[in-house]
Amino acid sequence: MADKSHIQWTQATWNFITGCTKISDGCMNCYIERTPPFRMAHRRFDKPGTGGTTGVKLHSDRLALPLRWRRPRRIFVNSLADLFHEAVPDQFIAEAFAVMALARQHTFQVLTKRHARMRSLLAGARTNGFWDLMVNALFARGFSGGIEWPLPNVWLGVSVENQQWADIRIPALLETPAAVRWLSCEPLLGPVDLARHIRYEAEPGGGVLARPTLSWVVTGGETGPGARPSHPDWFRHLRDQCLAAGIAFFHKQNGEWAPIGPLYGQNDHDQVAEDARFEAAVETRQVIQLERSGYVVDGHQPADPRTWLMVRAGQKAAGRELDGHTWDEYPAPSPEAVSANAR
Repeated sequence: MADKSHIQWTQATWNFITGCTKISDGCMNCYIERTPPFRMAHRRFDKPGTGGTTGVKLHSDRLALPLRWRRPRRIFVNSLADLFHEAVPDQFIAEAFAVMALARQHTFQVLTKRHARMRSLLAGARTNGFWDLMVNALFARGFSGGIEWPLPNVWLGVSVENQQWADIRIPALLETPAAVRWLSCEPLLGPVDLARHIRYEAEPGGGVLARPTLSWVVTGGETGPGARPSHPDWFRHLRDQCLAAGIAFFHKQNGEWAPIGPLYGQNDHDQVAEDARFEAAVETRQVIQLERSGYVVDGHQPADPRTWLMVRAGQKAAGRELDGHTWDEYPAPSPEAVSANAR
């Protein structure tokens, strides 16, 4: 939890919940147990695969923190947990939404893998009791005015690591009311086609061409021990889809593995050795061949001409550039959020 963050697409983190449970492929090398708060507390996942958990802790004393931050900023909600984890009571989630409603100067970036619970709570908020919980939490903080729904300063997103989870999580996101809907495709573990999920909604006042219901896509490779590589074409394909649909695109980083170039039968060791940045990785043979559809057996040259050599160079050397360009696009804020920030 900090007023500053090293996460490229946010400016602060707000961790009033800590701890999580692994539920899909993107969780397998979860970073949270490598963070200082978890290391100092000796909190680790109790097993390596799906179902492994660190336990979930609620920190009610941190709920009001954004109310004390005067300067507007983008705030990542629970970088060390999932707001919609089954161990988090509805009441606690409602209290967090009440704080976000009061802290209108900030933009809150919510990200979840628990798409079903997010949709259930928020799409049916006025009939399932969630709205009443939130209003009561607002009253408890001395607020008795009206609030807009969905909250104009809250961005709701889902994690998407491959096509399987894109097709499961994105429909639930599109069925959930939100001022901004976004995807975090990190770690990107396979190609993702958004064609069936890019929908449009009418502009206020009526417009012929509506804005996309998906407003933002963030991509990134995996980092840390056991990091898996991402094919550069996976990032490119998402970038190109976003550009065509008018969706803001943000490429966070390439991960631990750096793409060297297409492979057309040349010796991989010689090709990688031409780049001095990767000499150490070459010496330890941390080089693989990766094709669009996934991993390739070492030494095998498939028919796909877009097979790339990937070298484990480290996150810093792999960098953030995609085809020589840094992509730092953000969705345009809603008029209501702009108005709140101006006050």
